[in-house]
Amino acid sequence: MEQLPGGRRPRLVSSLGLGQRSWEVTLDEERGRLAWRDPRPPRRGGENCFVPTSEIIAVEETEVNKKQHNIGKWQKMAKPHAFTVYYVKKARNHRWRCSDVTFWCVDEHLCNQWIQALKELLEMQKSRPKQLLVYINPYGGKRQGKRIYEQKVAPLFSLASISTDVVITEHANHAKDNLFEVNINKYDGVVCVGGDGMFSEVMHGLIGRMQKDSGIDQNNPKAPLVQCNIRIGIIPAGSTDCICYSTIGISDPVTSALHIIVGDCQPLDVSSIHHNNMFLKYSVSLLGYGFYGDILKDSEKKRWMGPMRYDYSGLKTFLSHHYYEGTISFQPAKHTLGSPRDKDSCRTGCYICKKSEQQLAEQHKECGLKHEEDEEEWKVIKGKFLAINAVNMSCACPRSPKGLSPAAHLADGSADLILVRKCSRFDFLRYLVRHTNQDDQFNFSFVDVYRVKSFQFTSKLSEDNESNVTDTGKKRFGQFCRDHPACCCNTANSTWNCDGETLDISAIEVRVHCQLMKLFARGIEENCKDEAAYSQSSVEQLL
Repeated sequence: MEQLPGGRRPRLVSSLGLGQRSWEVTLDEERGRLAWRDPRPPRRGGENCFVPTSEIIAVEETEVNKKQHNIGKWQKMAKPHAFTVYYVKKARNHRWRCSDVTFWCVDEHLCNQWIQALKELLEMQKSRPKQLLVYINPYGGKRQGKRIYEQKVAPLFSLASISTDVVITEHANHAKDNLFEVNINKYDGVVCVGGDGMFSEVMHGLIGRMQKDSGIDQNNPKAPLVQCNIRIGIIPAGSTDCICYSTIGISDPVTSALHIIVGDCQPLDVSSIHHNNMFLKYSVSLLGYGFYGDILKDSEKKRWMGPMRYDYSGLKTFLSHHYYEGTISFQPAKHTLGSPRDKDSCRTGCYICKKSEQQLAEQHKECGLKHEEDEEEWKVIKGKFLAINAVNMSCACPRSPKGLSPAAHLADGSADLILVRKCSRFDFLRYLVRHTNQDDQFNFSFVDVYRVKSFQFTSKLSEDNESNVTDTGKKRFGQFCRDHPACCCNTANSTWNCDGETLDISAIEVRVHCQLMKLFARGIEENCKDEAAYSQSSVEQLL
């Protein structure tokens, strides 16, 4: 063990075998990386590799079989010793894979020294989970949840020495109800295997449990909710995996499992939804009224079609071209540094999320939460809308790589409120198409976007009913059709699409809670050429 000057942590340096040559292998605790280089690199170069110790999954002593023993110089050893390091290898498009490299040692003592040093380093990674509670939805998506977990995820958890308690859900809200009963403090995290619906169920159970244990009344829309310190991991296995795609950049079970293993942590804003001082739901991705609400309501009747039902219902809803009249009032998010029209997206270690959270905390400390909400200006907009969307994240997905709001942030304490006013079918189609390309989807006269921390919506029909106006249905139907005779609109309210679940009450009050929960994720990493062991292709050619 080499001691470094200036009180720096020691590093381990040895000449170890890799393939058929000796390599100089260094474990540098100060820099937090395991590196290996060929002291005699060939002309083509690229023989220097390293892995951040934070992305080492496990280390194990390796059994040497006769075939391996007869490779190169190692056949001269009476009894060679070896150990294998399993680590995260980053591929393209944010995909992670478990890779490994095996080093050969000249004696048993050196081999044990390396294994012990690496294991001690892994023990120092305090953010890594040791015990997980896993909920599997066997019915979601293509009914592959159980198979995906057992074949792709469980072996990785076992390799990383993570203990799990697995619950196969049997009915709706099984996971949510169970989270109110289990001893949640014995777990380092909760993992859900399924789609966005399964995640929503686990999230409601975990947040509800935290508020119950803290004596917080969830029916009070102004109550300051208690943050959840237990992280949630998402193994995508459903019809829609928007949250996974927006927080790590890809919907892939192995990638998600590796983010859980290395103990990543990504704070996430959560919106609470109330109606007349009654709690309805929480939302972390899309809260949509009009177009997206109508799609969901229609698709619920066609579950037998599988994921194709969304395409069918989307086309049907587009052709019907319904619009809805109502009033929306909101409080601008003045604490955040960003804007919905920014070119920069939320990425790993986002500066705007960190700074916005600090400024929001300072505002609450100076003014008091109640005073601030009562005194701050509300803006009111009345109109006829094809769609009203509030998003806490970009809502990116494979079909819409930039999402509904490309500059939305995961943890800045705000939501992007997108208002799509009544327009022609052709203009609305132009707006929808821009979700699939690089053009600015807000650059239309009929589209407005605001960054808000709370908002309220009331439909025109609800307002008239409260005013006891008689026969308004017939009058409004006639007025609407004179305004737009081909629209096929009607007097009924639309449905709110709350993270893929229907919410039939139209009049709602929404408030964003900054960083209320945490995920096993790190945000989307910038696309850059993979480093180090990610230049391991040259090493693999040698083996």
